[in-house]
Amino acid sequence: MIKRGIRIAGLALLALLVYLAAGAALPFIRQPEMSRETAEQFEETEFYGDETGNERAALLTENGEALAERIRLIEGAQERIILSTFEFRSDESGKDVLAALLTAADRGVSVRVIVDGFPAFKDLQLPDDPYFQALAAHENAQIAIYNPVNPLKPWKLMGRLHDKYLIADDAAYILGGRNTYDFFLGDYEGYKNYDWDVLVSCEEPGSGESVNALLDYFSGVWELPLCRIWKDDPKLLEKERVAAAGEELRERYAARKEEHPDWFEPRDYEESTREVNRIRLLSNPTHCYAKEPAVFYAMTELMKSARREVRFHTPYIICDDWMMERLKEVCDSVDSVAMMTNSAANNGNPFGAMDYEKNRDEILETGVEVLEYDGGISYHGKCFVMDDRLSGIGSFNWDMRSAYIDTEIMLIIDSAEINADMRREMGEYEAKALTVTGEGEVLAPEGMTPQTPSPKQRILTALLGIFAGWARFLM
Repeated sequence: MIKRGIRIAGLALLALLVYLAAGAALPFIRQPEMSRETAEQFEETEFYGDETGNERAALLTENGEALAERIRLIEGAQERIILSTFEFRSDESGKDVLAALLTAADRGVSVRVIVDGFPAFKDLQLPDDPYFQALAAHENAQIAIYNPVNPLKPWKLMGRLHDKYLIADDAAYILGGRNTYDFFLGDYEGYKNYDWDVLVSCEEPGSGESVNALLDYFSGVWELPLCRIWKDDPKLLEKERVAAAGEELRERYAARKEEHPDWFEPRDYEESTREVNRIRLLSNPTHCYAKEPAVFYAMTELMKSARREVRFHTPYIICDDWMMERLKEVCDSVDSVAMMTNSAANNGNPFGAMDYEKNRDEILETGVEVLEYDGGISYHGKCFVMDDRLSGIGSFNWDMRSAYIDTEIMLIIDSAEINADMRREMGEYEAKALTVTGEGEVLAPEGMTPQTPSPKQRILTALLGIFAGWARFLM
């Protein structure tokens, strides 16, 4: 009887795993095509401005600078703050941001935070984290979870919120690829990723075209039925650990003011930002099911219109046949097209490393010049430049998940000055990159020795290729 019970339990567990795996994967096996209606809405001229607009922009290239600018925006807010992030941890930089948000709520500012459901579930932080509870229970703050994990509905498990932006008082925002924790923000010890943000400001609150577009986008996501408000209960503040966490955050904020007074000083945006002609927001559909590839289509349509050159960066590249054909069309239309991605040894995403090793020759056949970043720290940047005017920066990786599954946003900026800044900063990374030859070999810059994957990396890559290669559309 005992053995029979064990067998039944084992079969039931196996059936559950099959149900979860099949339910999660099957809805995304077939990738939607671009609808004629969406394709016809694209108009290249809408991304350019004939004269200087009323918004200005500046790149945020360093992790320390990115944290300081977030604190500065929150500190200066008088009416409302909106934070959207894929992942938010209560580590050192995460607590810095939480402390700033809680202090803003204390002074009467409306605070809304939205995070993706999978990291919240995976890290087991939001369910009982007292620091997040201290913020969520505040009368002036709300935290929402996009598509909370529900094992009973596996067909919804893969739909993720990948957007990352912070808006203050409808007058300024930061948008890019950085999540809200130590890998991406601050100068704290430990593992790091390199990434990009852009700061955008407008002359008067509510007067910026892209600010208003981003606010509309946020409202559309916040009001989705699949978003759930989390722990909106003032009684949580009666719990000792939650009250203590809130007090710790307030003390942390006061300490940061003493240690880093420059974080809290108002910024002269006229002095520290660049003129722009126009800024447009690209976004995928916001539901949690398979999506038509709106952002990828628009980006590649723009790239095909370049007169001389396109350069783009992506942490990893995982393309289906249609995406590869689109890349080939860009290369056939433009004299010079170059891509920088992580080398297999430098890639922080083992799935991306595995797929790149397997498909590098096919990528080269499109005609793109391939550079492999090999600087020792995983590169997480998602950006591009076209000729000497347009630049793009945001959350979109060149992979099937970003194209067809996740919410994604990219900011397209028409500014010769921002374009020049982007080229210079991109060149800093490219100077530490390997050049892949037509024969698939790599040439290293003088004095640089290419990394070799560790035995652990090689074993993991091989195993993923055997057991997970079929799921590349989910990676």
